[in-house]
Amino acid sequence: MKSYFYICSNCYSEFGVSEIEQNFIYLCPKCGKAERNKPLEGVLEIVYDYESLKKKLSREDFLKLTPGKFWLYPDLWPINFQNYRDDQLIKLALPSDQLLKYSVDKKDFWILDDTRNPTLSYKDRASSLVALKALQLGINEIAAASTGNAGSSLAGICARLGLKAIIYVPKNIPEAKRIQIEAYGAELNVVDGDYDKAFDICLEESKKNNWYNRNTAYNPLTIEGKKSAAYDIFISSQGKIPDVIFVPVGDGVIISGIYKGFKELLALNWIDKLPKLIAVQSTGSDALFRYLNTSKFEYKPADTIADSISAGAPRNLFMAAKAVKESNGFAIAVTDEEILSAQKEFIKQTGILCEPSSASVYAAYKKLLAADKLNLSDKNLLLITGNGLKDIESLRKLGGS
Repeated sequence: MKSYFYICSNCYSEFGVSEIEQNFIYLCPKCGKAERNKPLEGVLEIVYDYESLKKKLSREDFLKLTPGKFWLYPDLWPINFQNYRDDQLIKLALPSDQLLKYSVDKKDFWILDDTRNPTLSYKDRASSLVALKALQLGINEIAAASTGNAGSSLAGICARLGLKAIIYVPKNIPEAKRIQIEAYGAELNVVDGDYDKAFDICLEESKKNNWYNRNTAYNPLTIEGKKSAAYDIFISSQGKIPDVIFVPVGDGVIISGIYKGFKELLALNWIDKLPKLIAVQSTGSDALFRYLNTSKFEYKPADTIADSISAGAPRNLFMAAKAVKESNGFAIAVTDEEILSAQKEFIKQTGILCEPSSASVYAAYKKLLAADKLNLSDKNLLLITGNGLKDIESLRKLGGS
């Protein structure tokens, strides 16, 4: 059996694999809570025997791997890949050329382009791992709540692997994302309310129907899956990782996963420091930004054009805050107007069609540059997490040249 265990991010209690996985436990059995319109408590994290891995794995050999094929380093995943055929795994591969360099106004920056993933978003990193774990556990039905990308991701990955997806979305989901979910053949449930309400209803229905649940942060495999970007960046840069990474933040799972991946690279002695993580939010959905300034969570309904980072109650708030603090980063909020302006400029400057949530990181980058708050000698990386075709209405707002 693989050498890993689960640890609570709140009370730090440790749990064995069989106790958690065979009993379909998602949050800490001791202190876990999933309450309406509140961040989750007792989110579980997967931990490996890094001392043993240091003896087994070679940095030099690791850097020879192909980015986008996470199963090539099986010791760092809670999955038994021997259970799967090569033709199943290759369906989950991401492009190997996602790390790209650009220059605007004679200033260089890098991006990680997740707009060309199987379902055109970063969420495929989590959905793939969740789906493989479901297959390993003999489960054929997976449910998830989503503002759009996680739902279309799960629907598409399930279609590739022959599983059934049940998706709960808010009534204001962008039409393109709704169509994508339906096209993959998933069961779509539109909730009369926002994402936070969809999240809670999905939990209730999953328990009632014994579905495996992919809800972000609630299922620890979602955080685990999203760490793969850190490894792809490490391989693609040949170990010359960025100094600063701009991360769009809604529920806080992407930034937590990125942090976990780099923390593992640090534990393996393959890097000598963590990149500084800058959490980017919309002013209409800025719970993490406010929490880092006040140390208190206050629920406010989210209202932003950037639906992928729209969350009034970020479910992984506490772990996301830890990721920012321990990487010596910070949070910044940008307006919807700044996001739309940045989206228009970014698309024209790079030729990469991004959605508003991804444009938020470019807006934050430009804002900090203008305020002289970035070190120009640093290597800055922007996470571009979703394709613009997923939100046609926002593109219409951009108008002509």
